[in-house]
Amino acid sequence: MHPFVRNKLWLAGYVLAWQIAALMLAALLRSVAELRWQEAEWIAAPLCLFYAFACTAPWYVAGPLLRNNAAVLRHVWQQGGGAILACALWLGLARTIASELDLGAALTPSIPLLVSLGFLIYALSIAVHYGILALESSREAAVEAREAELRALKAQIHPHFLFNSLNSIAALTSSDPARARDMAIRLSDFLRKTLGLGERPSIRWGDELDLARTYLEVEQVRFGERLRVQMDVEPACSECQVPPLVLQPLVENAIRHGIATLVEGGTVSVTGRVLDGQLEVSVENGFDPDSPSPRRHGHGLRNVRDRLATRFGTAGRLSAQADGNRFRSRMTMPCQRD
Repeated sequence: MHPFVRNKLWLAGYVLAWQIAALMLAALLRSVAELRWQEAEWIAAPLCLFYAFACTAPWYVAGPLLRNNAAVLRHVWQQGGGAILACALWLGLARTIASELDLGAALTPSIPLLVSLGFLIYALSIAVHYGILALESSREAAVEAREAELRALKAQIHPHFLFNSLNSIAALTSSDPARARDMAIRLSDFLRKTLGLGERPSIRWGDELDLARTYLEVEQVRFGERLRVQMDVEPACSECQVPPLVLQPLVENAIRHGIATLVEGGTVSVTGRVLDGQLEVSVENGFDPDSPSPRRHGHGLRNVRDRLATRFGTAGRLSAQADGNRFRSRMTMPCQRD
């Protein structure tokens, strides 16, 4: 489909440009051929209407040539042939209209002008269409690069999570085989849920929250009463579209580097709200400042920060800070709904 048809703003601009072109052509014909305004407009208006359609042809020629990696000479030959044909039809139409209006003799002095304008306008349309194709190609390349980066970042989530979970199961097999079995079953349930949702470019926040809950159920088996969870998420958040598995690494970080360092355990708090079109999510947990494992900004947080920046640019942010014995991760992104 032609870009002027796909984009209403471009279509309006294109129509306006040809209306202005018709007025300018009428003024030139009036000056060169010494026609009256009405006579010049009767010739100029149909000519510009015809060329408004004819000058979209370079798009349909350029696209297949570029996709097939045609040589430059083939572009010149095909587009040049189109320019000659369009100019011949443009001139023939002008002469036909002038003849019907008994203005054939009056139009004769403007023939060189019409030929020059015909070639110039068609050549300009060729340049514009190649420019649009170059712009669209650049945008597609940028989108493909961004999607490839997102796929690479997302691919890092599963091995990292599995490594930590399997370590936890291994630690339980000798001390509490029943809990290890329960944890393995819940881990299987979590992975089954992520198979479908994890392959999508985005999912509902409600689905993302369910994935995080399933992950917390896995860890609940290991920690028992040491792990407590509080969730305060506004219903308005549920339909926001977010990258899959963007919350789970924050919750995992809260447990691995927070709750796991406390003898009596602690609480992981998840809050969410929509404010001014932005989805704001916080994950807060306690930790032991004197813990021998002080890595608070590990692989998971970096991954989430990179994914948000790649997906949303500066509109997607992740901040993390410790205050005393409390640690908070705060994630912000546009609340986009289907």
